[in-house]
Amino acid sequence: MVAIILLLSCDFWTVKNITGRLMVGLRWWNQVDDDGKSHWVFEARQSSAKGAKVASSAESRIFWLGLVVCPIIWVVFAFSTLFSFNIKWLAVVVMGVVLQGANLYGYVRCKVGNKTNLKSMATNYLGRQLFRQAASTENES
Repeated sequence: MVAIILLLSCDFWTVKNITGRLMVGLRWWNQVDDDGKSHWVFEARQSSAKGAKVASSAESRIFWLGLVVCPIIWVVFAFSTLFSFNIKWLAVVVMGVVLQGANLYGYVRCKVGNKTNLKSMATNYLGRQLFRQAASTENES
């Protein structure tokens, strides 16, 4: 049990600090200011940065596939642990779900951005669609 939890922790650290930055240009962390307030920082590398390695689409697909599949596998393990009444492994499974889920959540926040950015993106998209529809209707007349 201890070995599995240590390996899970190493995987979490590696994916969070190295793999995400190198493969897709995303990173996230928690920063505590002088007042003791905790701030979560979600960053995405700008594609126009000079000298920055641009991630290939294959690397990106592999990264996101692994990031999504691993929490699903741990959730399956959680259900099998509960239904088989093998409670002694529940701590390991919970650690797996929490660590893999935290990485998935962090990288989705990096990719999508803040909720305000998401809201403004949706508003801009709807505005453009309405403008295109109005322009095409005007051209037909």
